[in-house]
Amino acid sequence: MQLNTEPNLSHTDDFYQALIDMHQGLSEEQSHAVNARLILLLANHIGDLTVLRQAMQIASASD
Repeated sequence: MQLNTEPNLSHTDDFYQALIDMHQGLSEEQSHAVNARLILLLANHIGDLTVLRQAMQIASASD
């Protein structure tokens, strides 16, 4: 399986707003913890280490 880097998310504005809303009222530490839990949940959903490593490589190269 290959990482899909093409636009594939419907309702992108709604997703972005939900992501912002998820952090409302949280401290920086709580916000980091929520992000970590979200990443782990999505990684579990993907379930393919090769794809996850591709995503990590792309994310860390994007400065």
